[in-house]
Amino acid sequence: MELIRGLHNLRPRHRGCVATIGAFDGVHHGHQAVLRQLLDKGKELGLPTVVVVFEPLPREYFAPLEAPSRLMSFREKFQALSQLGVDFVLRISFNDSFRLMSAQDFIKQVFVDGLGIQYLVVGDDLRFGHDREGDFEVLKAAGEVYGYEVVNTSTLQVQDERVSSTRIRQALADSDFALVDELYGRPFSITGKVVYGRQLGRTLGAPTANLQLHRLRAPLSGVYAAEVLGVADGPVPAVVNVGTRPTVDDGIKAILEAHLLDFSGNLYGKMISVVFRKKIREEKKFDSLAELEKNIKADIDVGRQYFGLQS
Repeated sequence: MELIRGLHNLRPRHRGCVATIGAFDGVHHGHQAVLRQLLDKGKELGLPTVVVVFEPLPREYFAPLEAPSRLMSFREKFQALSQLGVDFVLRISFNDSFRLMSAQDFIKQVFVDGLGIQYLVVGDDLRFGHDREGDFEVLKAAGEVYGYEVVNTSTLQVQDERVSSTRIRQALADSDFALVDELYGRPFSITGKVVYGRQLGRTLGAPTANLQLHRLRAPLSGVYAAEVLGVADGPVPAVVNVGTRPTVDDGIKAILEAHLLDFSGNLYGKMISVVFRKKIREEKKFDSLAELEKNIKADIDVGRQYFGLQS
């Protein structure tokens, strides 16, 4: 799959395609229904498939601190779309120019002049353009003018409720991992590169692998029993903290720290995935490092019990 970094990088070979547009945060079952329809139509027409996304997401652009937490970094999203068989991802920088662009200008510049679309499939809740004036009806009317077909995908439901990124975030906040798996189509995980941290965990007897999250806020917070992929032949049990480390930091940016159980090795620079299994406790500010160390040891004991490991 090819990443097209902005409209200015579109080439003649990208024109003439079937496309969709959206946030696709999580690439969950609802998104997959849209993408299956796109892929089927691309195969039927013999045309490449294009997914159009914005970076940052519009809600992050307008209010970064109030925007919903991301289920996926852009890298994770790109990999998920690639695994499904999408041909191109067109990533458009959301800035003042696009914020002020009318829905009609957006259609003309992106879908008509840029991609030369022949078929467009969208979710039933899509809004785009200045003041969110664009919707399915606007796209359909423009399609009659420019000669492309537009279809929408009906809302997918699980347990009589709509599958959505918002619902998955709530399930993660509730630590309902069984529901998350059902909505997401797979266990929830966070993937990132291991980077150097303050190495405080090592002094507290629990060295950790620190991950770059590439998002201001994570969709879950607390201490978890988890499995780490990418460091051994199989999953490695771990105890993971996701949050802002209130005992030792005053920051607001989320950090992920994974203490791998019964594992030793240099992980710096490795891409690893952390698969969340069970919540142990909420993140908490402790009065001292000694109290923090005591609770870390207790968390590790709970994690070992969860995985059936001897203490």
